[in-house]
Formats: sequence, structure tokens, C-alpha cells
Amino acid sequence: MGKWVKVKLVDICDLNMGQSPESSSYNQDGDGIPFYQGNADFGELNPETRYFCNKPTKIAQKNDILLSVRAPIGALNIAMKTCCIGRGLAAITARENISDAKFLYYVLKMKHAELNQKGTGSTFKAINKQNLSEVLCPLPPLEIQRQIAKTLDTAAEIIGMRKKQLAELDNLIKSTFNDMFGDPVMNEKGWDKVSILDVCSEIVDCVNKTAPIIDGVSPYKMLRTTNIKQGKIDTKNCNYVDEQTFRKWTRRSIPRRGDVLLTREAPIGETGIIESDENLFLGQRIVSYRVNDSIILPLYLLNLMQTEYFQYQIRKLARGSTVKHLSVPECNLFEVYTPPHNLQTQFATILTKIEEQKALVKKAIDEAQLLFDSLMSEYFE
Repeated sequence: MGKWVKVKLVDICDLNMGQSPESSSYNQDGDGIPFYQGNADFGELNPETRYFCNKPTKIAQKNDILLSVRAPIGALNIAMKTCCIGRGLAAITARENISDAKFLYYVLKMKHAELNQKGTGSTFKAINKQNLSEVLCPLPPLEIQRQIAKTLDTAAEIIGMRKKQLAELDNLIKSTFNDMFGDPVMNEKGWDKVSILDVCSEIVDCVNKTAPIIDGVSPYKMLRTTNIKQGKIDTKNCNYVDEQTFRKWTRRSIPRRGDVLLTREAPIGETGIIESDENLFLGQRIVSYRVNDSIILPLYLLNLMQTEYFQYQIRKLARGSTVKHLSVPECNLFEVYTPPHNLQTQFATILTKIEEQKALVKKAIDEAQLLFDSLMSEYFE
């Protein structure tokens, strides 16, 4: 960035701060132009239309950069057509013969942390036109801007392609499960239905208070609900405790490889399986299921828990008007199907091979992201 002159954003583009139109003017019937209120309407690169407005107050043009100015600050999209923007957004229009829109998009992407530091407000932080105007941007010749944008586009497309491959592998797992076991909602294969108590050798809830954590690193990690997501358990971003706390919090049971975990609240219904031999213990609002593997296999139970059949049971048993949660006794009330053990074993073998492919794709994503980040640093720091 140092090799190019730095100029204020307002000197190389036009800034248009959004404003909410009259509520009577927006609709979901396609009457008017697309209306984007804020970050909730953003997609991966382009916004997704939920509402239309027939009396827009502030209008963004095709290819304008849409920037979220509040809750959260800094999220970016690019308008695909003329649209109305609410007060949660600003539209940034590149000036012809001075700046390239996609180049500015990447500059602002790099400025995410800086924009958030400019935010003010007691309830939620926001930035204003003045904050945006004063953002300093590198300004290479227009042709170089376009070359940089093209290079970053290529790197971003590689990441996007790899993420699509990962999503396809996830869909393959779901379709394989349905092919082998049928839709659990319909149970067209007629599998026996039993209580989850009948297939588990142990169902353990967490200690009902927060463990005292330490500032440093230790061999003892506390799993929180945020560590459990979409069938996986993140053991890298954990809080640590000392040995005495670990022993106290695992006095009923020490989690081990193959245990299936379920979150009872905040969020409710996330699942994961322990895949390591680390010293782990359950934080609040987590239940552990240790299966009797002569009846049911952990990988089968994990994937059954992610189906609509099981998630419906969770929603039905959950309590609370504001924040839904499961009580400990309710976590023993689930019903599961028990297909033949050899079929479960076949599924586990297939799943293991798919997970190996996913690991390779994730590694490729990390490498592509590293390349993208290094290019961003080279161009803009």
C-alpha cells in the first residue's frame, strides 16, 4: 500500500447513506424495486431479495458496493440491479476513470477492523457518512486497480469452488444416510423404534455451574455449546482449567472418543462427536450420549440426530418462550430407530471415506484462504 498515494474514500467515489422508506411502501409482492434493509439481506457476494419498495427514498445502482453501517459494521455485497437501501446500508459508487468498483470492494474488505473501530453508539455501534468519507484508500492507476481486482477475484473463486465441493460432500452424507436407512420421518423400511435409554450405556449431563477457568494453557479443556456445530466438535478454541477442576467436573464420567454430544440451549440441538483422546469435559447445557455399540454405532446416532425426525423431537420437547431449552430429563425421552448393525457398519465405513475427502478439501480451502489473505496484505497493507 505504501507504494501508492493514499486518498480519502470520498475523493474517489460517491457515498449514498441509506434511509428507511415508509413502511407502507415495501412489500413481498414484487411491487417496485428490490429493497435491502441491511446485512440480513446479504448473500455471499450479492444481496438476496426478500422485499420490494414502490416509493424508494435512497437508491443504489447496479454494481454499487453495499456496505453495512450497523449491526454489524463492515459487511459487504455488490448490487446486481437498481435497488432501494435502508438505513442499515450505504451505497458506494466508483467514479469513472478514477476508481474501479471491485478494487474498492477489496479495499473496504481489508478495512473491516478499522471501520468497526470507528463505530459509536450505546445499544449497537454504527458508522456515519463522515466516518466513511475519511477512510484512506490506496490509489494505483486504474488499470492496475483492475488487475488487482481480477487477481483477487480468481483467488476468491477458488475458495468458493472448494466450499461448494465441501457442501456437496455434506449433501452426499445426507443422501447416503437416506438411501441406506430411509427417511426417519416416514420409516418406510420399518425399523424398530426404541427409547434412547435402551441404546446408550451412559447419558450424562454437565455439572450445573460454570467451571473456574485459568488464563494459561493446560491439558484440560472445557467444551462449550459454541464448540459444537454441525456434527463437529472444535477442541482448538476451548477454555482451560486446572487438574483439580477437571477431576471435579468429570467425577460422574470422563468424556471419551465416540461420545455423541447434544446442546440443550444456546443454541439448542447442535450435535457433535468426540474424535480425540484429549482431556475434555462438558461445560454447561451439554449432554453426552455413550452408545452401546452392540446395538447402535456412534456415527449412526450422530447423523440420526441431525435429521428432521430427531430435530422435530427436540423442538417438541423444548421449553421456553424466548430462549428454547431442553431440561435434563427431557434429554432421555428421545426415540431412535435401530437398523441392522451390519448396515450401520457399512454406513460408518462410507462416512469415514467421505470425511477423509472433506479433510482434503478443508486443507485446500485453508491454503487458498492463506493465498488470498497474503495477496490482500501485499496490495493493501
